[in-house]
Amino acid sequence: MNGKRNIVFIINPISGTQSKDEMPKLIADHLNESRFHYEVRFTEYAGHAAEIARQCAADGIDIVVAVGGDGTINEVARSLVHTDTALGIIPCGSGNGLARHLCIPMDAVKAIQIINNCQIESFDYGVINDLPFFCTCGMGFDAFISLKFAEAGKRGPITYVENVLKEGLKYEPETYEIVDENGTVYHKAFLIACANASQYGNNAYIAPGATMRDGMMDVIIMEPFDALEAPQIAADLFMKTLGNNSKIKTFRAQSIHIHRKKAGAIHYDGDPIMTGTDVDVHIEHMGIKILTNPEAPEDTAQPNQLLNAFSDFFNNINNVREDIGKGSRRIQAINKVLLRKLRS
Repeated sequence: MNGKRNIVFIINPISGTQSKDEMPKLIADHLNESRFHYEVRFTEYAGHAAEIARQCAADGIDIVVAVGGDGTINEVARSLVHTDTALGIIPCGSGNGLARHLCIPMDAVKAIQIINNCQIESFDYGVINDLPFFCTCGMGFDAFISLKFAEAGKRGPITYVENVLKEGLKYEPETYEIVDENGTVYHKAFLIACANASQYGNNAYIAPGATMRDGMMDVIIMEPFDALEAPQIAADLFMKTLGNNSKIKTFRAQSIHIHRKKAGAIHYDGDPIMTGTDVDVHIEHMGIKILTNPEAPEDTAQPNQLLNAFSDFFNNINNVREDIGKGSRRIQAINKVLLRKLRS
C-alpha cells in the first residue's frame, strides 16, 4: 500500500444545521491521496456511526473521521477508545465543543488540511455511568435543557438560548451528595458539570482551565441564583470568567460519586438520558488518540455565531440592567433584548 494510511470518513447526513451533500466532493478535492487510502460511509440510523467505527477499529483502520456534530463525534469516539485507531473530526454541528477545544477549524476544507497533517496525540476521556464523554457531562439544569433541546424539533444556538431563557427561571435546584477522595460534601445546586474539556460548545466555557491531558476533570457546581444574577453568569460563561463568579464552586478530581434524592436526566456531551439517583463519573487517562491541529494550542477560542450575537449584549449588560427597571419585568426585558440580538 506504499505506506499509505487507511482512513474512513463517517458522515451523519442529518446532524447539525448544515447539509453534508458536498462533503464527499470536498474530501475528494482536498484530501492528500498520496498519504491516504480513504472510504466515505454515510450513517443510516441512530447508532450506526458507532457500529461503523467499532468495525473500523477491529479491522485495524488507522483513522476514522467523524463528520457531524457532538453526538456523531461521541458515537465514533466511544468506539475508538483504547484502540490504535485515531479519531479525526470535521465539525458540522450546532455546538462543536470538542472540535473548538482542540482548535479544529469550523471550515471543512481547513479541517481536512488538519487531517492531511496527520498529527496524532493521546488524550483523556470521561465516563459517566458507563457512558463515555469527551467534553462534558452533568446533571441538573444543563441536562434538563439538553432534554428540551432534543425535543425542540430544530437545532442551532438560537433554539438552545430560547430554551435556556424560557425554562431557566422556573427550574428548581436539587441537593446533591458528592463524594471524592477527599470526603463527602453536600451542595444545593442549579447544575453540576464534570469537564474533561473546557467548553460545552459555541465557546461557552464551563471550565476555562480544563485540559484533556492531565488525568483529571474539573467539577463545576453552580449554586442557585436569582433572575438578576442570571445575565452575569451567562456573560461569564462566554467570557471565560465563570470561575470568578461567587455562585460557582469548582474542584478537580479523577473520580466522583454523586447521590441525589430522585431519578432524573444526565447528559454526556449534550446527549440526555434518564438515570437513577446514583451517578459515577471518572476520567480515563490518555485513552483515545485524536488528530490535532499542530499550529494551535489546545483550547484557543474560535469565532462563532452565538458568541458574536452575545458580545454586544454582554458588554452593555450593566447599562441594560440599570435602565429597564426592577423585579420580574427587568429580566423579561433583558431576555427580549438578548433574543432580538440573536435574531438580528
